[in-house]
Amino acid sequence: MPQISAIIITYNEEKNIERCIRSLEGIADEIIVVDSYSIDQTINIASGLGAIIYQNDFAGYIEQKNFALTKSSFPHVLSLDADEELSEQLRQSVLKVKGDWCHDAYYFNRLSNYCGTWIKHGSWYPSRKLRLWDKRKGTWGGVNPHDIVIMQKGVSKKFLKGDLKHYPYYTKAEFIRQIYSFSEIFANSHFVNGTKTTIIWLIIKPIWRFFRDYLLKLGFLDGKKGLTICILSSFETFLKYRKLFLLYKTRKNFNHQGNQHFDFNTVELYCQVENRKIKF
Repeated sequence: MPQISAIIITYNEEKNIERCIRSLEGIADEIIVVDSYSIDQTINIASGLGAIIYQNDFAGYIEQKNFALTKSSFPHVLSLDADEELSEQLRQSVLKVKGDWCHDAYYFNRLSNYCGTWIKHGSWYPSRKLRLWDKRKGTWGGVNPHDIVIMQKGVSKKFLKGDLKHYPYYTKAEFIRQIYSFSEIFANSHFVNGTKTTIIWLIIKPIWRFFRDYLLKLGFLDGKKGLTICILSSFETFLKYRKLFLLYKTRKNFNHQGNQHFDFNTVELYCQVENRKIKF
């Protein structure tokens, strides 16, 4: 029977962390929490529940989760976000895997809760996540803020029954704040990677996102909250490509020789110097 290291990254997650850790009871042989210097009770709660705490400056979701991997003692790892928990059915599925580990990686559906309602359609469900794997054969990758586990070629994977329950937003305001935060991270990451965008994309992509999520993926079946999610997701799509477009437009008009990192801080400084007002 393999031993499993559970890995969680945190920042001000006092309202979520206990639920997350308790769902790992009987499964995790150690719980590693990598915290980005929380100023609430996150660390006290996690340590009180037996977690091993490390603190590390946050450089990105991918970077932080890979740092957490280096702190795990065992090759078999289960990675959760602090606002997630294993459902009872998924707990039983993982326990069966622990008793008979036959594959290199395991994935399952994530079910998200929006303001007290479980969202079962649109792009939110089923949202399949690979979170249980042999770290010798896979690591975190992708483009921030959308991290994914990238496995080596030829590995074997299996789908597990049960949902990973996700509590991302307790209020609409939290959703909107994250939209602005994630869109900026997206724009910076794709700018660094050289991803280009056009005015046409600013029009087509948001429209397609709404059409896909609300109609093709049946988001309308989640009622008013389903409509709200699809509208805000469409807005997020517009915002992240607008910010990316703005980065390229500003760089084109700005002599940035010697700047190693051209991002929104540079944009804001440039706008101040030029007495420009650019609303993100």
